[in-house]
Amino acid sequence: MVQPLETARLLLRPLELADAVQVQRLFPVWGVVEFLASHVPWPYPDDGVLTYYRDDALPAMERGEEWHWTLRLKTAPEVIIGAIGLFRNATNNRGFWLAVPWQRQGLMSEAAEVVAEFWFEELGMPLLRVPKAAANVGSRSISERGGMRVVEVKESDYVSGRLLTEVWEITAEEWRARRRG
Repeated sequence: MVQPLETARLLLRPLELADAVQVQRLFPVWGVVEFLASHVPWPYPDDGVLTYYRDDALPAMERGEEWHWTLRLKTAPEVIIGAIGLFRNATNNRGFWLAVPWQRQGLMSEAAEVVAEFWFEELGMPLLRVPKAAANVGSRSISERGGMRVVEVKESDYVSGRLLTEVWEITAEEWRARRRG
């Protein structure tokens, strides 16, 4: 079961099918999807979020393979501003997106930190690995601030095309040492 989480400014609520309507209005924007993996369809279909939630995300959550949350400001808990998810996968353990009006305010760094704590402390995972487009400066900054390091460079396909990819990671021990220090 996915539990709610929170940070100083955010509520992270477990994803629900009812969230699809609100997310469908926010998600299919170039500034959100540009650096997402190429399996995200573009142009984005009118029922894309509903289909993804119903057919992929929610069943994976029920199986205990993925954990997904919507992001909401504590000052406006009814409004979804983004999402973050964790994946039991050998090559990619976290993904997120944030609607354009809320980008560059440190909100995703807060969310990334609390889900890392969940990953390491609640799930007992030994390593958090996250591939991302090298051109995605905002996402790279979140990984840097989170104490992650680049362990591989390769090319991958994104919504915006084939790009240089950096694989970032941090071990549970490194994460705990960073929190203590």
